[in-house]
Amino acid sequence: MPKNLPDSSYLKGRGAQIHTANRFLKYQVLAEHIEGLDEPLIGDEKTEVYMDYPKSLVNKITSPDVGMMSSANPYQGCEHGCVYCYARNTHNYYGFNAGLDFERKIMVKPTASELLRKHFNHPKYRVECISFSGNTDCYQPLERTYKITRSLLQTCLEYKNPVGIITKNSLLLRDLDILTELAQLNLLRVMISVTSLREELRSSMEPRTATSKKRLQVIETLAQKKVPVGVMVAPIIPGLNSDEIPDIIKAAADCGATTAGYTIVRLNGEIANIFRDWLYKNKPDAADKIWNHIEACHGGKVNDSRPGIRMRGEGKIAESIKQLFSLSVKLHLAGRSMPAQDFTLFKRPPLNGQTELF
Repeated sequence: MPKNLPDSSYLKGRGAQIHTANRFLKYQVLAEHIEGLDEPLIGDEKTEVYMDYPKSLVNKITSPDVGMMSSANPYQGCEHGCVYCYARNTHNYYGFNAGLDFERKIMVKPTASELLRKHFNHPKYRVECISFSGNTDCYQPLERTYKITRSLLQTCLEYKNPVGIITKNSLLLRDLDILTELAQLNLLRVMISVTSLREELRSSMEPRTATSKKRLQVIETLAQKKVPVGVMVAPIIPGLNSDEIPDIIKAAADCGATTAGYTIVRLNGEIANIFRDWLYKNKPDAADKIWNHIEACHGGKVNDSRPGIRMRGEGKIAESIKQLFSLSVKLHLAGRSMPAQDFTLFKRPPLNGQTELF
């Protein structure tokens, strides 16, 4: 909790501290003039769970900046509460806001594995890697109860379909049995996101995630089990965690990581208001400098939607980050790489004792 704020004004265990406007709603309640209220409008309510029954699960990725073919998200919204999360804006489409609603009102997809089977069984399906956590973390806290990600992994193993996972939760180790089988067939790639090794920063910026120590332990355990694993240093926030790049990559390499990736933070839509509010409450002395550094990486703005530039930024600061990352990878991960996934093993299992014909 920020030292300059009283206990009552900061929500512990939450990243966002505000409700943001939803451009799709005509009427909504917002605390725009909180100094005029006799009682607080925003409280630390418990997480609410909603059941979602979509018609499909797999989303085709068309962005040239993302190294994945298709993604599947068992949850919408995320209790991890990362203040910079680009997925926050998507919560508006469900009638919620990108701020506190995103981490307190979570939609669960109980029929996810059925939808994945339907996708695999479609006669026009061509084998591709399905990435879990393309939008929100597939191993967020609710996964401990609902086990939807585990059921999706079991389905991928049954069909021998390649899988990609990115997460910042140590709950992934619960499914080590399935992950090991997938890895033995060259079907799996895992990336563990590590944003900071400084626990004070991690706990305020990503309040309900695993500690960096636990994430490194996940990398070490996966590596020992010969599961291909890398580290994602993302997002890099210039002036806040950019100095940690060499330490994070070295720590991950020492634990057995084979590759590393990074992105520079960009604050599109309502994320700009959420992050700015968090930044000035938690880092008041450095906030102006950090905000200006982010703008310097995106042509004078904190938001950026330009393909090919938005993820890595541009300008002197972005270039220095790129060089520092490249040197760190060369120093600590030289000669290592992720093994190629096998796309030849896919096979539809028998249906009711009979082989499916397409």
